[in-house]
Amino acid sequence: MKLGFGLYRHMLNTEHYNFAKQCGATHLVIHLVDYFGHNEDNADQPIGGKEGWGHAGDPNKIWSLEELLVIKKEINDHGLELEAIENFDPAHWHDILLDGPKKETQIENLKELIRNVGKAGIPVFGYNFSLAGVSSREIGPYARGGALSVGMSKGDETPIPNGMVWNMVYDENAPEGVLPKIEHDELWQRLQYFLNELIPVAEEAGVKLAAHPDDPPMPYIRNTPRLVYQPDMYQKLIDMKPSPSNNLEFCLGSIAEMTEGDVYEATDTYSKQGKISYVHFRNVVGKVPTYKEVFVDEGDIDMFKILRILKKNNFDGVLIPDHTPQMSCDGSWYAGMAYAMGYMKAGLKAINE
Repeated sequence: MKLGFGLYRHMLNTEHYNFAKQCGATHLVIHLVDYFGHNEDNADQPIGGKEGWGHAGDPNKIWSLEELLVIKKEINDHGLELEAIENFDPAHWHDILLDGPKKETQIENLKELIRNVGKAGIPVFGYNFSLAGVSSREIGPYARGGALSVGMSKGDETPIPNGMVWNMVYDENAPEGVLPKIEHDELWQRLQYFLNELIPVAEEAGVKLAAHPDDPPMPYIRNTPRLVYQPDMYQKLIDMKPSPSNNLEFCLGSIAEMTEGDVYEATDTYSKQGKISYVHFRNVVGKVPTYKEVFVDEGDIDMFKILRILKKNNFDGVLIPDHTPQMSCDGSWYAGMAYAMGYMKAGLKAINE
């Protein structure tokens, strides 16, 4: 197993690369979607709200091979490896999610993007097939010692306005109104189209597509259905398009928040199948609709037990602390992440002795 950090777009610089290296990380998972274009001083995860996280990117410009190679070289020059890119820009696939008129054009653009990712030598592309995206989170002193973290007390049922998907505005001039309500079967059909079109291209490109479970894992959020809100639903996704390139972005926090199943059983099931591309190594207290994200060593999950299961099943991918509580000091993000990484390094050493 390898240890890494997840970095947002505005963190792709020498300061954060050096920090990752100093903490002992060897790999990075990066976001190229600009969630923080309106507030780049924030190093924590985007919260947004009903208005979303800001504006999506350029619909006519996918991330080029040249752009990806520059970023990869910068990361390699700092002694790190680029393991994965996480999330498509809503500007690039909103009509795939919504079954809109541009979906065929957009799927061809995503195919070209995945080819670029493969040519750049980046092995994994993570995604979350969701209309509402990450939603309903609140900030509060939820972690040990009153450290600021995120949690949920109830699901947001505010309908999504036209022109928005996955928390980002892709069309400022969309007509008044909200997304029409659909049921789960319709969303699964849209996912089937996505997998049928993209998985063969990913296979040829040598890229694994890794699906994130719903966050939060509720049946409906913002008047839209969710896909993977119980652990066994991951199996349905895998079986829809059997392929070495149809993989999982395994978020321990989201899986532990699910109302059914067991996080240890799920970890064993999917790592035994070799379907986990990388792991979001975070801990939580509670289950939806009421949960809190906490420090890696104080939640409901026995993280050492998770590591032992992964080792038993020969998981050799990357673990990242995708988020962590903010410590009450200067550089609160750095302190929280350094604490998590120290715990993870100690955990790996302990299970290998």
